[in-house]
Amino acid sequence: MPYLSKIPLNPRRRAAVSLLSNPHRLHAAILSGLALQPVTERVLWRLENSTHHRAEILVLTESRPSWAHLVDDAGWPGADGGEPLIADYTPLLDRIIRGREFAFKLIANPVQSVSRPTRPSEQQATRLKEKSDSGDRQRGFRVAHRTVTQQVDWLLKRCERHGFAIPDAAASPPAPGLRQPHEADQDLSTESAGAAITVVSRDILRFTKRKEGPPVTLSTATFEGRLRVTDPDALRSALLRGIGPAKGYGQGLLTLAPPRTSKAAHGG
Repeated sequence: MPYLSKIPLNPRRRAAVSLLSNPHRLHAAILSGLALQPVTERVLWRLENSTHHRAEILVLTESRPSWAHLVDDAGWPGADGGEPLIADYTPLLDRIIRGREFAFKLIANPVQSVSRPTRPSEQQATRLKEKSDSGDRQRGFRVAHRTVTQQVDWLLKRCERHGFAIPDAAASPPAPGLRQPHEADQDLSTESAGAAITVVSRDILRFTKRKEGPPVTLSTATFEGRLRVTDPDALRSALLRGIGPAKGYGQGLLTLAPPRTSKAAHGG
């Protein structure tokens, strides 16, 4: 039975600062919340929000976890609103049926595979030399998509395999007095504003796995929008297994919510 947890952390505590600044350390702390060690199940997580006053981690696990160690070391022990929330994820999975629409959020690491990076890093340069010396021509290099257009295209190309489609976003029709004469008798309520997907933020994460280890750099994109279910089983798999690489570093967790209505979106 899968579980979705929300864990509040206190960014002013030293342990929280250490965890929030390094996805590798945070991943290890999250795995410590599972009783069966070593952990063999798929664990997805992401930093949901982070301010000077509060941070929240979303975690999806296959077994029921315990976050007492995170609360004691980096959270708000004993405080109102400081307890982690742990919810059974099965009811959401049961609501996924073909044709249903959801609002979604995804923080991912959009990358492409190339045979040779344009500007190789020190580690990539070393690998290129090793490949040249060994005659290896098979394994490529993961290179980040850096523009919004590339990142959106990356996700759109993966929709079908993951069991959903991104519908068009309806454009708000202009007020009657702003229409051109030849538009007066047209129904503009169905105008398209493109795919209902937006990159709401982008970031570059830099950290090391160990004190003297090589740096790890991840380019991330936060997607929000609306999706329509086309293959329920494939979408359930995407929810439980994630989308894209770098899942151990807080990437790939797709979450769903009821779609916002036009009335709600305008504060009605």
